[in-house]
Amino acid sequence: MNKATIVGSINLDTNLRVHRMVKPGETIHGKEHYTAAGGKGANQAVAAARAGSQTRFIGAVGKDTAGKQMLDLLKEEKIDTSGVEIIENEGTGQAFITIDDNGENSIMFYAGANYAFGPEEVVKNSDLIKTSDFVIAQLETPIEATTKAFEIARQADVKTILNPAPGESDLPKELLQVTDIIVPNETEAETITGVHVKDEDSAKKAAAKLHELGIEVVIITFGAKGAFYDYNGHSELVPASKEKAVDTTAAGDTFIGTMSSLLKKDFSNLKEAILYSNKASSLTIQRFGAQPSIPYKNEII
Repeated sequence: MNKATIVGSINLDTNLRVHRMVKPGETIHGKEHYTAAGGKGANQAVAAARAGSQTRFIGAVGKDTAGKQMLDLLKEEKIDTSGVEIIENEGTGQAFITIDDNGENSIMFYAGANYAFGPEEVVKNSDLIKTSDFVIAQLETPIEATTKAFEIARQADVKTILNPAPGESDLPKELLQVTDIIVPNETEAETITGVHVKDEDSAKKAAAKLHELGIEVVIITFGAKGAFYDYNGHSELVPASKEKAVDTTAAGDTFIGTMSSLLKKDFSNLKEAILYSNKASSLTIQRFGAQPSIPYKNEII
């Protein structure tokens, strides 16, 4: 059983289903409204836990009803929340998600407490990081906190996985130099490298630039097409299962969390882990909501 520590965001998601996306200045009817647990960090933690990892979390919520609700849900997943700070005078992070009939989504994010913790809180939870196999982070929390977590991980020979989302064009070298695996989608890969990623050839060019920054393993997710990886002189597009998407929210998070449950620290089973994670994501996109859509290990198998 792998041990995964996630440094990241915790949100309450407000979802609105619509027939099509709204245009600027336009008002349309929604056809369904619901709330669900979310946040890229929390989604990845739930995916890792449901896939069988021993999972820990470092992050923050506000001292409010939403924060208590989110923590209770993480604990129900048997996730260690001892590294989650409860911040006074801050609201728990929230995301507002619109999903159309094609399963595409539009997301607006309010950080709240997710931006109210930093390197100091990470240092307090160093033992969680040092006793992990993988540390996973995204960009919905302060980059300084993520960098500190990855530095602690590198010193302890713990592998790091960075999901550079939301996309940032100017990621600090200090963070990239302590990143072992980077997992952007096509748009995020282009934002970081300047390479327009549309196929395997362009993905390989983007991967080369990411390797130059010191990153050992590059995985670029291509949605319905699958996931491209470039590692140790070998590259390949691993196809995804062909399923009709009703909601793509948390598909990428499912991929990353699930992968961390199976991947070996020497990356010797990288393709196998990607295939497994593709299957998990194909289940996620057939369901609505972020965490409610994430599959369990027995479903993936």
